[in-house]
Amino acid sequence: MQINFKNKYLEKCYLKHDKAVKEFGEQVARKYIQRIGIIKQTKNLDELKKLPGLDCHPLTGNRQGQFAVKLTEFNRLIFTLEGDHFHIVCIEEVSKHYED
Repeated sequence: MQINFKNKYLEKCYLKHDKAVKEFGEQVARKYIQRIGIIKQTKNLDELKKLPGLDCHPLTGNRQGQFAVKLTEFNRLIFTLEGDHFHIVCIEEVSKHYED
Protein backbone atom coordinates (compact mmCIF):
# COMPACT_ATOMS: atom_id res chain seq x y z
CA MET A 1 0.00 0.00 0.00
CA GLN A 2 1.32 3.39 -0.96
CA ILE A 3 0.39 6.33 1.26
CA ASN A 4 0.36 9.85 -0.13
CA PHE A 5 -0.37 12.99 1.85
CA LYS A 6 -2.38 16.01 0.75
CA ASN A 7 0.41 18.26 2.04
CA LYS A 8 3.85 18.19 3.69
CA TYR A 9 2.33 19.16 7.05
CA LEU A 10 0.39 15.88 7.27
CA GLU A 11 3.41 13.90 6.11
CA LYS A 12 5.67 15.51 8.73
CA CYS A 13 3.12 14.74 11.43
CA TYR A 14 3.23 11.09 10.38
CA LEU A 15 7.03 10.92 10.24
CA LYS A 16 7.77 12.94 13.39
CA HIS A 17 5.82 12.06 16.52
CA ASP A 18 6.83 15.30 18.25
CA LYS A 19 5.42 17.36 15.37
CA ALA A 20 2.16 15.42 15.52
CA VAL A 21 1.89 15.93 19.28
CA LYS A 22 2.45 19.66 18.85
CA GLU A 23 -0.27 19.88 16.19
CA PHE A 24 -2.87 17.42 17.47
CA GLY A 25 -2.10 16.59 21.10
CA GLU A 26 -0.71 13.30 22.44
CA GLN A 27 -3.75 11.06 22.04
CA VAL A 28 -4.69 12.15 18.51
CA ALA A 29 -1.02 12.10 17.40
CA ARG A 30 -0.56 8.53 18.61
CA LYS A 31 -3.75 7.36 16.90
CA TYR A 32 -2.94 9.29 13.70
CA ILE A 33 0.39 7.51 13.28
CA GLN A 34 -1.11 4.16 14.31
CA ARG A 35 -4.08 4.39 11.94
CA ILE A 36 -1.90 5.23 8.95
CA GLY A 37 0.21 2.17 9.80
CA ILE A 38 -2.93 0.04 9.84
CA ILE A 39 -4.10 1.46 6.51
CA LYS A 40 -0.68 0.63 5.01
CA GLN A 41 -1.03 -3.00 6.10
CA THR A 42 -4.57 -3.68 4.88
CA LYS A 43 -5.21 -5.28 1.53
CA ASN A 44 -8.45 -3.55 0.63
CA LEU A 45 -11.19 -1.25 1.87
CA ASP A 46 -13.45 -4.13 2.95
CA GLU A 47 -10.71 -5.44 5.23
CA LEU A 48 -10.23 -1.98 6.73
CA LYS A 49 -13.98 -1.61 7.33
CA LYS A 50 -14.05 -4.89 9.28
CA LEU A 51 -11.32 -3.93 11.76
CA PRO A 52 -12.80 -3.26 15.19
CA GLY A 53 -12.57 0.22 16.67
CA LEU A 54 -11.78 2.03 13.42
CA ASP A 55 -15.36 2.71 12.32
CA CYS A 56 -14.16 3.09 8.72
CA HIS A 57 -16.97 4.50 6.62
CA PRO A 58 -17.63 6.55 3.49
CA LEU A 59 -18.58 10.18 3.93
CA THR A 60 -21.56 11.80 2.26
CA GLY A 61 -22.66 15.18 0.98
CA ASN A 62 -19.84 17.52 0.01
CA ARG A 63 -17.37 14.90 1.28
CA GLN A 64 -18.61 12.15 -1.02
CA GLY A 65 -15.65 10.08 -2.25
CA GLN A 66 -13.82 10.46 1.06
CA PHE A 67 -13.60 7.97 3.91
CA ALA A 68 -13.07 8.41 7.64
CA VAL A 69 -11.53 6.31 10.38
CA LYS A 70 -11.96 7.07 14.04
CA LEU A 71 -9.02 8.52 15.94
CA THR A 72 -10.81 9.54 19.14
CA GLU A 73 -14.40 10.17 20.16
CA PHE A 74 -14.54 13.36 18.08
CA ASN A 75 -11.52 13.19 15.74
CA ARG A 76 -11.39 11.44 12.39
CA LEU A 77 -8.68 10.73 9.87
CA ILE A 78 -10.03 11.59 6.43
CA PHE A 79 -8.64 9.85 3.35
CA THR A 80 -9.40 9.23 -0.30
CA LEU A 81 -8.54 6.43 -2.67
CA GLU A 82 -6.54 7.39 -5.71
CA GLY A 83 -8.10 5.51 -8.57
CA ASP A 84 -10.53 2.66 -8.06
CA HIS A 85 -8.15 0.47 -6.13
CA PHE A 86 -6.86 0.44 -2.58
CA HIS A 87 -3.22 0.53 -3.68
CA ILE A 88 -2.81 4.27 -3.16
CA VAL A 89 -4.41 6.19 -0.32
CA CYS A 90 -4.18 9.95 0.12
CA ILE A 91 -4.36 11.27 3.69
CA GLU A 92 -6.51 14.40 3.44
CA GLU A 93 -6.85 15.78 6.98
CA VAL A 94 -7.48 15.25 10.66
CA SER A 95 -10.91 16.63 11.41
CA LYS A 96 -13.18 17.10 14.39
CA HIS A 97 -16.43 15.38 13.47
CA TYR A 98 -19.46 15.64 15.66
CA GLU A 99 -21.56 14.31 12.79
CA ASP A 100 -20.41 12.72 9.53
